[in-house]
Order: sequence, then C-alpha cells, then structure tokens
Amino acid sequence: MESVNSETERQSSDDSSSSGNSQSQRRVGILYDERMCKHSTPDGDHHPENPNRIRAIWNKLQIARIPQRCVVLNAKEAEDRFILNVHAKKHVDLIKNISSKEFDSRRNKIAAKFNSIYFNEGSSESAYLAAGSVVDVVERVAKGELNSAFAIVRPPGHHAEHNEAMGFCLHNNVAIATSFLLNERPELGIKKILIVDWDVHHGNGTQKMFWKDSRVLFFSVHRHEFGTFYPANDDGFYTMIGEGPGAGYNINVPWENGYCGDADYLAVWDHILIPVAKEFNPDIIIISAGFDAAVGDPLGGCRVTPYGYSVMLKKLMNFSQGKIVLALEGGYNLDSIANSALACMQVLLENMPINGSSEAYPFESTWRVIQAVRQELKVFWPTLADELPTTLISQTAQVPNLLFLSSDSEVEDDNGAQASEDLEEVLQGIIQPLSNLKVDEDHQGKEETEDKNNNAYSPWRSELSKIDVWYASFGSNMWKPRFLCYVKGGQVEGMQGPCRGSLDKTPPKEILWGTYPHHLFFGRESTSSWGPGGVAFLNPERKIQDKAYLCLYRITLEQFNDILCQENNSSYCMTSPLFDLDDLISVASNESNSLELQMRGWYSNVVYLGKEEDIPILTMTCVNSDMESFRSGKLPIVAPCKAYMNTLVRGLVEGGQLSEEEAMAYIQEATKKPL
Repeated sequence: MESVNSETERQSSDDSSSSGNSQSQRRVGILYDERMCKHSTPDGDHHPENPNRIRAIWNKLQIARIPQRCVVLNAKEAEDRFILNVHAKKHVDLIKNISSKEFDSRRNKIAAKFNSIYFNEGSSESAYLAAGSVVDVVERVAKGELNSAFAIVRPPGHHAEHNEAMGFCLHNNVAIATSFLLNERPELGIKKILIVDWDVHHGNGTQKMFWKDSRVLFFSVHRHEFGTFYPANDDGFYTMIGEGPGAGYNINVPWENGYCGDADYLAVWDHILIPVAKEFNPDIIIISAGFDAAVGDPLGGCRVTPYGYSVMLKKLMNFSQGKIVLALEGGYNLDSIANSALACMQVLLENMPINGSSEAYPFESTWRVIQAVRQELKVFWPTLADELPTTLISQTAQVPNLLFLSSDSEVEDDNGAQASEDLEEVLQGIIQPLSNLKVDEDHQGKEETEDKNNNAYSPWRSELSKIDVWYASFGSNMWKPRFLCYVKGGQVEGMQGPCRGSLDKTPPKEILWGTYPHHLFFGRESTSSWGPGGVAFLNPERKIQDKAYLCLYRITLEQFNDILCQENNSSYCMTSPLFDLDDLISVASNESNSLELQMRGWYSNVVYLGKEEDIPILTMTCVNSDMESFRSGKLPIVAPCKAYMNTLVRGLVEGGQLSEEEAMAYIQEATKKPL
C-alpha cells in the first residue's frame, strides 16, 4: 500500500498561551485520523470495536481544548518492511489485500476462520494507518521532537500474533513500532524499551514477539482467571517469564477475578512495575493503552477510574525522561474511554494526575498474585526479593457480592452501548462505594439480605421461578455436593475457589440419571475452578453409537440461568435472563435442538435433550465453532486432572450408575476416543 503524502503535523497558534507555568511547555503529540473509521462491520451490525470508539475520544478532547495545546498529527501508513519485522509475509499479504475487490465474495468467510475478527472494504487502510501512526509517534518521541504522545488508533493490535489476526486486532501496532526503534533506527540510541500493557486482556501477541528479547521489558496486567478469560490460555500466567536472553523480561500480573480497580492496579505499580522499571531503566516507554478495565466497560468487568489511569501514567513519567507513547488498544464504553483518555492527556501535558482519590484497599487475591509474581521474578530482579510486610498485605477489600463474574471471551456484544449503560447502572446502584470496600467480618451473614436487594433489579426471576426444567450434567456436577456449590455456594475438595451460588438456594426437587447418544470428551488446558487439566464437554450432535451418562437435577429455570452464568464465568449482568421462556420454546422446536447464547463462554450452547415427566431436559456445552476447533486441534484435547476426575467418579459411583473401576474406564475411554 502507498504512503499517505498529506501534511502530518499542525501546531495550534495559541499553544504557548494555554498556561503560564513551565510544565505546559511540554511538547505533546496527539494523533487522530478519521480514515481509521473506515474499518467497520461489513453489514453494519453493531460491534464493540467500532469507529465511534476513537470519535468519542477525539470529541471529548476537543471539548476540553486538548488539541489546542498539542502537536496534532495525521496518520501515516506503515511500510511492509517494518511490519514484516514482527509479522509473517502471509499475514501481511492478507491484511494488505483483504479489502480489495478480489476478496469481496470471500471476505466474510476468511474472517470467520479467525478468532473475533471482521473485515470490510476499509480494513486494510485502517490497519496500515494504525500501525504506521504508532511507528510515526514513537520515532518523533525517540528523536526528541515530542516529549510524549498519544496515538488514538484503531483497529487495536496487542492480540495480533506473528501469523494471525485475533481479538479485534489486525496488525500488532505496538510491536511493529518497538521493533522499528530497535532494529531500524539504532542511531536514535533507543536500546531498552518498556512496554506496559494495561488493557484488561492479556497482550498475547506482543508477548510472543519479544519472548526472547532482553531489550524489551514486556509488562501486562490483565484478567486471567486461570486461563478462562480471553484469550483463554495459559500465556498470561505469571510463570510465563520469557526464554533464553529474554528470561525475566516478560512480566504477567494475572487477576484471579474481575472487579479490580484503582487500589489493585496501584498496588501492582508500587510493588512490581515501578521497582523493576527502576532497575531496567528504559530509554522509552510504550503503553498499550486499552481502557477496557475502566468502570462501566461491557467486556472488562473491572473498575479503574480516570483518576486511577492518571496516577498509573504519572508514576511512569518518572522514567526515560518522560518519553512515553500511548497507543490505544481496547475499551468499549464510549464515556469510559473518553474520560480515561482525557485524564491521560492531562497528565502528559501537566505532568501531574487529575484531581481524585482512591480510598479502597486491594482485594486479598491481588496481594496473593503480587506475592506470586515477586517470588517468580526475584531471581531476575533483586528488588523483588524482600517479603512484603504483613501489615500491608492484611489490608484487603471484600470482592462485591454480585451475580456476574469473569468473561471467557472477548466477544461481539450485540447489546452495545446499552450493555454499558446497564452495567454502569448496576455499578452505581448496587456496588458499595470505593471508600467502603474494606473487610466486613459480618459479610457472610449479610449475603441473603444483599441477594434479595440485588433481586429487586431482576423482575424476570419471579416468572422463571415458576417453571421447572431438568439440568443434565455430564461433568463434575454429576456429583451432588459439587452441583450444590452452584446452588448454595461454596466449594468441594479439589476446587481452586468457591462458587457464588444462586439467588434461589433451594436444592433440586428430584434427581434422575440417564444415558444419552452424545460423545463425552475433555478439553482446554486449565480452568479457574480446577487448575491445570481438561474439563468435560459434550458433543451437541447426537450419534446413536455414542453413550454418555448424565445426572438430571430438577430445578427452576431461574436457577438454571444462575448456573449458566456461573458455568460460563460470565460478566453478564443478571438484570435480564440469559435463557428465557422464549428460548426454551425455541430450543425445543428447532432442528438442531441447541441454542448458542449471545453471551459467549465455554458452555454457552444450551442443548435440549427431550423431556422427562413432561419437563424439558437441558444441558450446556461448547458452541459448534469450538467443536470444530477441538477437531482441528486449534483448541486442545486434554485429560482431566486427578481432582476433577475423582469428582466425576464419585458422581457416577454414588449415583449408582457404575462401579469405581467402571467409572474410571468410562472416563479413560472418553479421553482417548477421537471426535
């Protein structure tokens, strides 16, 4: 693709008069170009990664008169030779040509082969502009033309791998720019680069591109939930520290739960990132600035405020003589990303955080993760060797008592802005203020009262509580004590943490067993509930030669929704049901007898198995696209861990279906039988 030869810089005439103090004289760049809005869904369908994201940021900055204080830059397309430093030629050729007429008839089919990707006639140009823009601003900052800069670009980049677009990302913009400075412009004297990825999702692509490179310190703080949160693998775990010369230069801080906020992120800054940055002493810092950990984001489920982002950025400005570039990544609540971006721009211009405060303590899980990361990396960074004081790590907040947990995947949310509004309403109306998030010794005793209060936001529950269904379990829920964790809350032996439970904690009215013509198998590498090892899935397709044991629990459709939410670790806000009466009628009448929910997760495919006592039998398993990924090897087939397998055995034995030996043989056969 040809470079854009338009004027690329314009300086406001009233820049010098915007403030009288010397801090305002910082020369800060800001890059925005409407051409990057050409990348959109081919049919005009709503998608969280849409052009309004960067428009919202730009409009907010204009209202605050930020551009008048900055060097405003236009976008420039990246050159193939720079992209090829991190991406395969096959990948570059695809992104370069995907918007051409020759791909019109097969563009959607090609996109469907990737994970969470769409293409249209404007995708190629937008992707090249995004990558080239980040390259341009990092070069200007490295040269000293600018003190710092913010590239408001899309599509984002940190998920894009060497030969694969994924997670809304086409080119890995930050990786391309980093490689450009190190390998194409050595005369600029940039020998060490710190990449800080504060997007709520792990920067898997960037990590892999500098896995063995000690010139790049890659730091990512993200929701992980033991590999169940997008991109749903082990790459973001704290044990992934780099390899060879790069060992110790890859730092992952994986949250075990959602809802992390300012206190959690700032604790990580103070006790991991800042001490290591002092030792590393970078020549420039590039931030993969996703704002989907912000309060109200429909995909992120965390609660970082604009003040929190401003403090995080200010702490980093003490390094590399303030040479910092922010490149936009994710963020899907338009108000949140606009306010967060404005806060960051104010820091770049004024070298101080915005007004605000954060009085909450970090979660107990945050301190646990921080300690694990420090232990893993102390051999590489002596500053992390000291134990944190007990008086510090004992100050914790209680995770709020909500019926939405983690999200398995970075999916396309058809509810769009409304989802953001619903989530913000719940955050404002239900969750305790930050200043009250301290340990409450009576918390457990208040659960029932809080549940009833939360239920006031969910009028659908009354209707669905009158409808009975059979929930058919083929995995660990075949053992009744394990299943009751989803109803009453708690955990059984071998589980990594407790379940939240359902609002209606009534035990099942009846329990039956049956065999059904479906193929049981085990897949995925690890889960938040059981740790490493595969978990059970059921092929939704019926085949007469297959036989799977299922335990049927007679519960209400309301309880089924709560279990569906917990099974998928969903960030879905339960102000409306995941699966309602219309869905029940639909799944029982359609030819496939299955319904894939808009809320995607590992078990977001509800399958109708027939009736028992004239009551519908429902189970939940993987979606059809995941089945194809399991068949092709894109998703791994993995035997279960011992604790998980023992739970299945206990269910089959105590349910009177098989002897212990027969149960073991049944599970072993399922681990080996090809799909």
